[in-house]
Amino acid sequence: MSQTVTDFEVHDIRFPTSEQLDGSDAMNPDPDYSAAYVVLRTDVQDRTDGPDSGSGGIEGHGFCFTIGRGNEVMAAAIDTLRPYLVGRPVPRTAADLAALHRELTHDSQLRWLGPEKGVMHMAAGAVVNAAWDLAAKLAGRPVWEFLAGMTPEELVSLVDFRYLTDALTPEEALEILRAAEPGRAERAERLRAEGYPAYTTSPGWLGYSDDKLVGLAKEAVADGFTQIKLKVGGSLSDDVRRLALAREAVGPDIRIAVDANQRWDVSDAVEWMTALAPYDPHWIEEPTSPDDILGHAAVRAGQPVKVATGEHVANRVVFKQLLQAGAVDFVQIDAARVAGVNENLAILLLAAKYGVPVCPHAGGVGLCELVQHLSMFDYVAVSGSWDNRVIEYVDHLHEHFADPTVIESGRYTAPGSPGFSARMLPESIAAHRYPEGAVWQARRTTEEAGR
Repeated sequence: MSQTVTDFEVHDIRFPTSEQLDGSDAMNPDPDYSAAYVVLRTDVQDRTDGPDSGSGGIEGHGFCFTIGRGNEVMAAAIDTLRPYLVGRPVPRTAADLAALHRELTHDSQLRWLGPEKGVMHMAAGAVVNAAWDLAAKLAGRPVWEFLAGMTPEELVSLVDFRYLTDALTPEEALEILRAAEPGRAERAERLRAEGYPAYTTSPGWLGYSDDKLVGLAKEAVADGFTQIKLKVGGSLSDDVRRLALAREAVGPDIRIAVDANQRWDVSDAVEWMTALAPYDPHWIEEPTSPDDILGHAAVRAGQPVKVATGEHVANRVVFKQLLQAGAVDFVQIDAARVAGVNENLAILLLAAKYGVPVCPHAGGVGLCELVQHLSMFDYVAVSGSWDNRVIEYVDHLHEHFADPTVIESGRYTAPGSPGFSARMLPESIAAHRYPEGAVWQARRTTEEAGR
């Protein structure tokens, strides 16, 4: 039987989160969490993951996360990659997935739009991640387990080492993976039994009142979280007040990270964090431009709080430079910012080479669902540790996914269903498709009535 990708669908999906100020921060005050969403349909009938929606065969699902306007641009970029998938064999193996990643990121004309950064690079990541979802479903395994079952040689073959070899060679990557190989089975069992450490940003959105912040912070501790995060960068006096309230609410033993979302120049970051340091922030996240390697190094050297960044870092090369420059204490990968699983594997290996813990960015639409797989794979097959490592968790929009993230006692439960946990429910897609979905039609009617 022919086993090919038969169709390629792209949807502009948006959720009106700005109505409640969920996700609000100093740089992004009114986000509507959105996904440029891709579905790879196939004629493969031997499904192992239960029925997918609207298709006679197994499907692959992937997406890019945005915050509203411009999601249509992201969707259009994804659609330009259609010829690389439709009518071609279904990807199943490390060799297939490596070849697809290189084709998408090395296209000489599309690459001109980056190179290897921005909308086109993120579009490649959405398609690569959908291919991983598909391949893992065909293997009957969740992506973290599918990856962790590959040999060190297969894993190294997935990585594009161009521009990396001054910091990480294929031979060094192979050595890292081989060193972690002996304990894989035991760590996988521990992961299934105990879950992976998480922290929550849910109390800390900048648009929340003081009472809501305090209440949600206390609730997070009661739920078992040992770290929370607050957004900062709007007003120094407000940030001092809010951080003092949070510290009083959770006590001295709970970590409180803070996140400026790129708000500051270097001098502002140093001044601001020096003022906040008495409240013992665990890290300052995105203190300045994500492209400014030397700026991050200066912030790290100029004040006492550790530095984290990565959710807006464009590619493996910038991560390489951040590590080479000693500019970060925590690497924050994002499952949908770079070119998918393959490039995130390169970043995990770079972080392991430099001994820097990886604490991913999540939240958004489906980012928790995706990135949990990458951290769990890292624990099992790359770093071999979850010490000083946590995955961000934000408690909204999970109900729109067929295999939503599960948090128990402040820890991510290891996914057991085949795939990348990326499949959005058909009714959620229909209701939130922009601008014709029922949610957006109702909002338009309400706005018109108020005029």
